[in-house]
Amino acid sequence: MADTVLVTGGTGFVAGWVIVELLRQGYVVRTSVRHLGRAGQVRAAVGSQTDLDARLSFVEADLDADAGWDDAVRGCTFVQHIASPLSAEGPEVVDQAVGGTRRLLNAALNAGVKRVVLTSSTAACTPNPPPERPIDERDWTDPDESGLSDYRRSKVLAERAAWDLMAGQATELVTLLPGAIFGPVLSAERLGSVAFIQRLLRGIPPALPRLAFNVTDVRDLAALHVAAMTAPDAAGQRFIVLGEALWYAEMALALKDRLGARASKVPLTNMPDLMFKVLAAVQPQMKALLPLLGRTTVFSTERARVVLGYAPRPSAQTVADTGESLMALGAV
Repeated sequence: MADTVLVTGGTGFVAGWVIVELLRQGYVVRTSVRHLGRAGQVRAAVGSQTDLDARLSFVEADLDADAGWDDAVRGCTFVQHIASPLSAEGPEVVDQAVGGTRRLLNAALNAGVKRVVLTSSTAACTPNPPPERPIDERDWTDPDESGLSDYRRSKVLAERAAWDLMAGQATELVTLLPGAIFGPVLSAERLGSVAFIQRLLRGIPPALPRLAFNVTDVRDLAALHVAAMTAPDAAGQRFIVLGEALWYAEMALALKDRLGARASKVPLTNMPDLMFKVLAAVQPQMKALLPLLGRTTVFSTERARVVLGYAPRPSAQTVADTGESLMALGAV
């Protein structure tokens, strides 16, 4: 009998690919959605990559409420906790991320789940200023850092809450810390980081700021979720999982090289730093990126390579594949 795995947030970009990977490897998958009316959307997205059968089922549960989580985890051997708040900013995003994580983990503990894999973020392991060595799994973002975005604060506090809650418990915890998650989309909704590439294909911004993205391919990340679920040495570990960093200008060139005339709106002009700072003063999304202007952050992925066999595909290929999928879905 195949093990049953709960995947939280089934309508999301990462969760969709994790469901695909689990089904391909023969697991029984149960996924949580905020409303069961979204089940058809998830089936269509997942069904574009793998055959669907009775091994995929749905349960209604919301990060903001206790109801549904005990039913969601009942009978599950493993849990993949991927669901994250829908909003990007505001104090509610922190409350939802931390509260939702605690609800899910308490239900997993009560059900005797063997292992939980939690999707965190490199937003939770980037101290300011960074160390003089590559950042690794020992490092944590300071949640009280001045100017820290609500999104980044939610990531570090949710992961901290998870480790605190699971300390000394029989249920094992593993956390994965990706960078900017790109890759082929399964649907045109809830694009997450992929929205950066969507906007580039639409000619937004009209010039390219000096920003770099530490790219994580969603297909690699999905495979790592399954590996982290079963690898004996992964228990109790954090794993930084990202490939090479790409500047906005390099992303633009990757799209131009793959898509040709279809990427005609992608800008190639560089944006002066002063202009970006002016725009960041009035645009919340740009303001959150201001600390990253003109610099890259170096991370170590050695632990993921050794324990999980992580071998990231080239970041330029990931960006190009993302653009191709957006075009195919008419999402540009």
